[in-house]
Amino acid sequence: MTRHATRPGGSARGGTAAPRTVVVDDSRFMRGLITDILEAGGVDVVGEAKDGTEVLSVVRDTDPDVVTMDVEMPQMDGIEAVEELMREHPTPVLMLSAYTEDGAEETFEALDAGAVDFFAKPGGEVSMGVSRLEDQLVDTVRSVAGADISGGGASTTTASRSATGTTAALTATSTHDVEPNTTVVIGSSTGGPDAVERVLSGLPGDADIRVLVVQHMPEAFTGRFAERLDDACDLDVSEATDGARIARGEALVARGGAHMEVSDYRDGRLRVKLVDEDRGQGVRPSANVTMESAAAVIDGPLVGVILTGMGSDGADGVEAISRAGGRVVAQDEQSCVVYGMPKRAAETGSVDSVVPLDDVAVGIVGGER
Repeated sequence: MTRHATRPGGSARGGTAAPRTVVVDDSRFMRGLITDILEAGGVDVVGEAKDGTEVLSVVRDTDPDVVTMDVEMPQMDGIEAVEELMREHPTPVLMLSAYTEDGAEETFEALDAGAVDFFAKPGGEVSMGVSRLEDQLVDTVRSVAGADISGGGASTTTASRSATGTTAALTATSTHDVEPNTTVVIGSSTGGPDAVERVLSGLPGDADIRVLVVQHMPEAFTGRFAERLDDACDLDVSEATDGARIARGEALVARGGAHMEVSDYRDGRLRVKLVDEDRGQGVRPSANVTMESAAAVIDGPLVGVILTGMGSDGADGVEAISRAGGRVVAQDEQSCVVYGMPKRAAETGSVDSVVPLDDVAVGIVGGER
């Protein structure tokens, strides 16, 4: 896989220099607001475009490290613009979306088209302070600027995914490889929606396995994410509700804005509760909270999985799973969109295997402690 290169006089994608950014939005006010936030945070805004039709020419002229893209625009919307950009001048894209159910559907289409991640448009209804939102936007832009879109990460469409390692994983895994009553807890962030789908698609639906998914995502998005996963894999997938139970062949996606704790486990069925408090994690839902509670409550086989994402969420969780006698699988750097969470997990010494994304399902089903 080819990593991004350093350009003379410019910044290295994924490096420490200020990322060079193009801001795309049909609102002049919003372009100015986003530019002000990014430049105040040390991000270099090298160009602007008012709609999708202008993106390619601006990107060709400036060759940025990252593009922030509005979803809804006249002439050519953000989804079409991402498709054109990936064909003509592949560049990491951060979608700026309204946090609504309609916005969720459009944003997932943009991710399918090749966008790396998404973020709430500044000025929308958000549950955090303005200064914290601005800091998160800057951090996310920096993270997306370092994303590797040259391989099987965010640039892989749904159609091409089905022709890659997912089929191989399904062939390689079988129900007799799975320990009875196995529980899997998956944590992911930037680049995670695609990665989680590919992992779940590689798990046999008739195995004695149940899965908990913690993807950093707002509340308006997690329900639609669960529906997409349900359509893409053999497991029965739903969004977590307080007190929900799951058994073999089922999966729960943590609801955005709340932690998902394992509260009870017996006879191969587990129950979760939703916790609407910070817990000092900085993100909600947090993989640490789910993994630590699973390690404390579940007395059967337990597997922790850390996929692509920025930050350190999941590092404490995999240590808890390892101490409880469970196995831990982490995605390798080469297949990650952002090698943050898996790196932090590996640094704990609690990871049993580090594998490419398309081998994660095999590692879950066939791995040995």
